[in-house]
Amino acid sequence: MDLLERLITLFAENGYAAVFIALMLCGAGAPLPEDITLVAGGVITGLGYGNVHVMFAVSMVGVLLGDAGMFLLGHHYGARILQWRVVARVLTPERYAKVQEKFERYGNRMMFFARFLPGMRTAVYITAGTTHRVSFLRFFLLDGLAALISVPIWVYLGYFGANNHEWLVMWIRRGQSSLWVLGGIVLLALLVLWWRHRRRTAQCEASDS
Repeated sequence: MDLLERLITLFAENGYAAVFIALMLCGAGAPLPEDITLVAGGVITGLGYGNVHVMFAVSMVGVLLGDAGMFLLGHHYGARILQWRVVARVLTPERYAKVQEKFERYGNRMMFFARFLPGMRTAVYITAGTTHRVSFLRFFLLDGLAALISVPIWVYLGYFGANNHEWLVMWIRRGQSSLWVLGGIVLLALLVLWWRHRRRTAQCEASDS
């Protein structure tokens, strides 16, 4: 966890702005794990360098702006963005084809699950924008819902584990796998609610006719 220690030092010296910029870079595909960045932001508040609730708000804005930026760039420039050297490192033609294939299989749910797929988020968001398969509003809602699950978990984990390094490292490792389960449960619950809503709507329409 050397990276975590370095980020804690950097954020403690530079505050919220450093966390915000780091999360924007995460969204742009920089080789910086978003979960570790969020934990480090939480840790510095636990050490007295800020307020954890403010850190949560700053982190949410940084995460969503970074993601939205990638989507909008893809939406504006289309497949031409793949020729950009910076983007080509993150989204090769092979990976672009693979992400498109996953969109065909899973639909817009990919934008929700991408939050829990380290190394895939930027590729998924750019592809969603370039293919014009979803509106910005729907993208933002799905991404925001996923962020509301992951961001507070990591930030508050860092806050509560600021003074217990071994406990914190243990839960970081556990959390990286358990977030998958939590995300799946939330999505399943939403699908059940959507199905029940559609069923009630269909029954109402049938009774009216």
